[in-house]
Amino acid sequence: MATRSSRFPRTQASRGNSYKNIFNKIRQGQITGVGLTRGSQFPVALLEDRDKRAQWQGIPVLLRRLHQSSHPNSDLSKIHSIVMELSSLLSMEAMSFVTEERKTPQESVSPNTYTFDLFGGVDVSSSLILIGINSIVFSDDLIKDCLSVLYNCCICTEGVTKSLAAREDFVMFLFTLMSNKKVFLQTATLIEDILSVRKEIIQLEEIPNLASLVQSFNQQQLANFCRILSVTISEPDMGVDDKHTLLARSTQQKTNTCPSCAESNQVALLNIPGFIERLCKLATRKVTEAAGASARLELEDWHSWLDNALVLDALMQLAIEEAEQNSTESSDESSLSSSPLRHRLPQSMKIVHEIMYKVEVLYVLCVLLMGRQKNQVHRMLAEFKLIPGLNNLFDKLIWRRQTSGHVLHRQNQNCDCSPEISFKIQFLRLLQSFSDHHENKYLLLSGQELNELSDIYLNANIIEMEALNNTDRNLVCDGKKGLLTRLISVMRKEPIDSSFRFWQARAVESFLRGTPSYADQVFLLRRGLLEHILYCIIDSGCKSHDVLQSYFDLLGELMKFNIDAFKRFNKYVNTEEKFQMFLTQINSSLVDSNMLVRCIVLSLDRFESQTKDMKVVEVFSVCRLLSYMAQVENRLSFLFRLTSIINVQTLTQENVSCLNTSLVILMLARRRGKLPFYLSALQEKEYAEKYPGCLLNNFHNLLRFWQHHYLNKDKDSTCLENSSCIPFTYWMETVSVLLGSGRSSRCAIATYIDEAYRDLDRDFLELPRPSVCGCKCIWVFMAPRVLICLCSIA
Repeated sequence: MATRSSRFPRTQASRGNSYKNIFNKIRQGQITGVGLTRGSQFPVALLEDRDKRAQWQGIPVLLRRLHQSSHPNSDLSKIHSIVMELSSLLSMEAMSFVTEERKTPQESVSPNTYTFDLFGGVDVSSSLILIGINSIVFSDDLIKDCLSVLYNCCICTEGVTKSLAAREDFVMFLFTLMSNKKVFLQTATLIEDILSVRKEIIQLEEIPNLASLVQSFNQQQLANFCRILSVTISEPDMGVDDKHTLLARSTQQKTNTCPSCAESNQVALLNIPGFIERLCKLATRKVTEAAGASARLELEDWHSWLDNALVLDALMQLAIEEAEQNSTESSDESSLSSSPLRHRLPQSMKIVHEIMYKVEVLYVLCVLLMGRQKNQVHRMLAEFKLIPGLNNLFDKLIWRRQTSGHVLHRQNQNCDCSPEISFKIQFLRLLQSFSDHHENKYLLLSGQELNELSDIYLNANIIEMEALNNTDRNLVCDGKKGLLTRLISVMRKEPIDSSFRFWQARAVESFLRGTPSYADQVFLLRRGLLEHILYCIIDSGCKSHDVLQSYFDLLGELMKFNIDAFKRFNKYVNTEEKFQMFLTQINSSLVDSNMLVRCIVLSLDRFESQTKDMKVVEVFSVCRLLSYMAQVENRLSFLFRLTSIINVQTLTQENVSCLNTSLVILMLARRRGKLPFYLSALQEKEYAEKYPGCLLNNFHNLLRFWQHHYLNKDKDSTCLENSSCIPFTYWMETVSVLLGSGRSSRCAIATYIDEAYRDLDRDFLELPRPSVCGCKCIWVFMAPRVLICLCSIA
C-alpha cells in the first residue's frame, strides 16, 4: 500500500506538469532554432489530451488547423471561422486588460493570448495578412479580424509588439494596407502600437507611394494618421537627465551632423501637396453643439466612458461609418447627419470624438512649427487661416464654460488623459510656438485690435514696428476680440491651482518675446495683465514652481524698458510688506526668477540714462523695485548667487538663462567702467566664505562653454541680442575680455584667482561630475581637488 500511495502523487504531478514541458520545448526551439518552434507541430491527439488539464481553450488545436489551411495552395475560404473563434477568445481578455488600467503583461493575467503567442498564433496571423491582401478569396472582414487578433496580443502579451516592430517588411506592408478603407482603423491602431516601441524612428520616405497614400485618406482617416505621425516627426525622448544637459547635446551634435530621422520625416510631410491645408481644415472645423448643460462633457464622465466597452465599440463603429460616408472633404458634419448611430450617441461623446482628432492634429502642427522648416510652416498656416479658425472655435469648443462639477487639473496629478485637458494644453502649446519670435504673432489679434496698436504707437510718437505694418489684415482674427485677448480673459478667471496657468502664461509671454515692443506691452497692460500677475505672485498663495516661473518670465517681458509698467507695479506693490513678499518669491528660486531680474537690471540701466525724461525721473524716484536694484550690493548679491547655482556639467536649456543674466550684469558694469570692481567683489566674497577660487574658476569654465555653445548658434545669439537690446558683438567682446589670459588685465577673471587655486583650462568632458547634496545645490571641485557645496557659500 505504501508503495502504491507513494507512486500516485508522482504520477499526478507528472501529468499536471506535462503541459509545462511542452511550453519549455517550444521556448527552447524558438531560442535555438532547433526542434519544435511552434505548438502546432505537436500531434493533434497530444494537444487535445493536454488541453483540458492546461485550460488552453482549444487554442493550440485551432492554430494547428489554421496553419494547415493558410498555405497559398490551401482552401483559404475555410479559415475565417477559425480566426473569428480565436478572436472571440482574445478580445474579451484584451478588453478586461484595458479596463484594469493596462497592468504589466504576464501569463497569469492573459492566459489565452499567452497561449496563442506561444503556439505560433502571431506568426500565422501576420502571414495571413500578407497572403490575404493578394488573394481574391480573402475578405476584408477576415483581414480585419486578423489585425484585431494581433492588436489584442500586443495589448496583453509582453514582447509581441517588439517582435512585430522588428519585422521591417511587415511594418511597411501595414502602411500600404491603410489604403483599404475598410480595414484602415484596425491597421492604424496596430501601427501606432508597433511604432511606439521601436527604438529607431521609421523613415516615411521609404513608405511606398507615401504622397498618394496620404492624399487618399478622408479627413477622419487623416486625423487618425496624425497619431502615427506624432511618433515619426518627434525627436525621441533623451531619457536620463545627463543627456538633457547642453554639454551632452553639444557632444551629440558633433557626432550627428546630418538631419535626424524626425527632421527628414517633417520635410517629407511638407512635400505632400495639400497636407498642411487639410490639417488646418481639421483643426478648425466646427462641431454641432446642442445647448444646455447636458451637452457639456465632464471629465468624470470621460473616465466612466472608458470603462464601458459598448460605448468604445460605438465610437469605433462611428469612425468606420464616417469613413464610409464622408466621401467628400466637407469641413462640417452635414454628411453624417443620416447616420443612425450618430443620433444614438450622446452629444458630449460626439464632442469628445472631434476633440480627440483635434489633439493629434494640433500636436503635428506644433511639432512642424518648431522644426527647421518653421518659416515655411508659418506661411502655410497663415495662408490657410488656422488662427482665425481657432479663434472662432475658442468659446464654443476650446475653452467651453465648465459646470461647477469641473475637476481641476493639477500639475502633480498626471491627469492629462482627458481629451479636453489634452486639447487645451495642445492648443496653448501651438499658440506659444506660433507667436515665439515671429512676426506672424499679430495674426492673433483682430483688425480692431491692430488699429489699437497703431494708435498706441501714434500717441507715444514711436515709429510703428515693421512686422505690425506688414501684417495682412485678411488673415487676422474675425470680430472684435482676437485669440490673445480671449486667452487673457480666461487666464484671469482660471483657478489659482490649475496648471493651465503655466501654459497660458507661456503662450502670452511668447507674444512679447523678441525685441521689446512698447505698444505690445501697453496693449496687454490695458487689459489688467500686470496686476493679475502680481496678484498671483504675491497674494494668491500659489506654490507651484512651474506656474511661478512662467509668471516671472511673463512679468519680465511685460515690464522690460517700459516706465508705465514700473509705475503700475509701484501702484500695486504699495506697501513694504507686499514688496518684501515679492522679493521673497524672487529669492526663493533664482532659476525661476532670473529672467525677471535681468529685465529689472536692463530697465534700470536704460532709465538711468534718461534723466531728461520727467516721467522716467518721477517714477524712478518713487519705485521701490528700481530703488532696490539701484543699490550695487543688491546687484552683486544676485550676481554671486546666479553664478553659484550652475555648473558646466549641469547646464541645461532651463538654467542657462542664469549664466546669461550674470553676463548682462557684468556687461552693463563694463559699459560704466566698473567691471574690475565687480570681479574684485566676487573675489572678496570667496575669501570671506573661505573658498578662494571656487566661484571664479566655475564662472570661467561657464564662459568658456558659453563661447562653445553660442558662437555656433545663430538663433540663440539673435534671441540674446533682441531681448537685451545689446549687440551680440558686445556679448562676445565681454566674454573674451573676462576670459583674457593676461595677468595685468583688470577685467580678466584669471587676474582675481590666486595661482594656487587656479583651474581654468581643463576640457569640459574631463571636468569631474558634480554631485548633489540634500539641499539640491551644486557641488564643485576646486583646484586642490577639494569638494565643496556651493549652497554653503551662496
